[in-house]
Amino acid sequence: MSRLPNLREIVLRDTPFARLMTKRIYNVLLIATRYDAFTLEDDGRVDELIFNEYTSLSLRYPPRFTRVTDEEAALAELENHNYELVIVMPNMAGRDIFAAAASIKERYPALPIVVLTPFSREVRERIAKADLTAIDYVFAWLGNPELLLAIIKLIEDKWNADDDLAEVGVQSILLVEDSVRFYSSALPHLYRIVLEQSREFSKEALNEHLKTLRMRGRPKIMLARSYEEAMQVLDCYGDNLLGIVSDMSFMRNGEKDALAGYALAKMAKERDAHLPFILESSEAGNAAYAERLGVPFIHKNSKTYPQDLRQIIMDQFGFGDFIIRDPHTDKEILRITNLKDLQQNLYNIPDEALRNHLSHNHFSRFFYSRAMFPPAELLKRVDVSEYAEMDEARRFIFDIIVEYRRIASMLTATSPASATARSAAKGAASRSWARSSPDTRASTTTASA
Repeated sequence: MSRLPNLREIVLRDTPFARLMTKRIYNVLLIATRYDAFTLEDDGRVDELIFNEYTSLSLRYPPRFTRVTDEEAALAELENHNYELVIVMPNMAGRDIFAAAASIKERYPALPIVVLTPFSREVRERIAKADLTAIDYVFAWLGNPELLLAIIKLIEDKWNADDDLAEVGVQSILLVEDSVRFYSSALPHLYRIVLEQSREFSKEALNEHLKTLRMRGRPKIMLARSYEEAMQVLDCYGDNLLGIVSDMSFMRNGEKDALAGYALAKMAKERDAHLPFILESSEAGNAAYAERLGVPFIHKNSKTYPQDLRQIIMDQFGFGDFIIRDPHTDKEILRITNLKDLQQNLYNIPDEALRNHLSHNHFSRFFYSRAMFPPAELLKRVDVSEYAEMDEARRFIFDIIVEYRRIASMLTATSPASATARSAAKGAASRSWARSSPDTRASTTTASA
């Protein structure tokens, strides 16, 4: 007797994408001198990037930036207007910016404060000695305007994590890194990968309205700057992780631990042997630890780091094409680009390859990365040993796809976009009928009856 869930007894409900990402940043207060702010405010690329990202999510307003030059003006703005984020660009010759941040935090404890600074040895030494309890994040301005977008998305992802991950099933990617300079470079790369892939996968929705809504189900990105922060994310959201990208050396138990990433990888693999884990290091010799764990390794100082990171994430986290491989030779058997492809090729996948991909949760990850959470959750709960034979697995996956597409089609038919289209078509027909001759209208009415 089959031990699989009976699909007739399970009601698949599509994700309420309109209720995702409800906490957002609308107004940003920038505290900076005219010189410091020039590269941000006068660089049209920043505004363009933020505008494009927001419009692709069917949101009407990108964040609005207001600049002030000192703490006094900042406090006056905060008293008279609502802001969701404060970005401080410190002028090293001026007042202690960390003391100013502490003053703002004391009055507005829930308001995120980010320090954005050109990074140098002097800045690094000052940050190492400063009291950062009032600062949520410190970022190094390296001239990449995408960093500003990454900062906003990182904070929004943190705000929405509890609702979207725990209650809906949205996935996340964890970056573990304590180098300000490096995570300031890595986060824009990660967000570019996630946003591009989410935009591509949203095309599988059945109309433009649902495409923009589906983008809200993109994987979130979380940043941990110590072993303890990483473990907190694992404890809270471990079931919703697409994968982890971790440095080898970072803070653990209040001290720099040269093998903290190795310890984290072992802990993560003990909890979920199939969780993708990417180990990074500026020391090439640490590749031996990655090999010992059977996980990919990236050299942080490599000139091809962005390309290496993209390629491994595409291969390991369920992005890009789903490549069915021979488990013995690793040779590509076939390539699946979308849900329709999967449905059409499911019975062409050899038994051994199918069993291998199921045992590593590759099918559920395929659905998760595309924000198709109901089928992903259902497949993840079924262990490969529960299938009596691989034909049973094929039928089960096929039936899930059929049911999911049926639900999606029903939602499309009742969506605002579909209603608008029907209304427009009806209006066009009425105008056409009104322009026709009386004789024609009479014959049309008779024929319709």
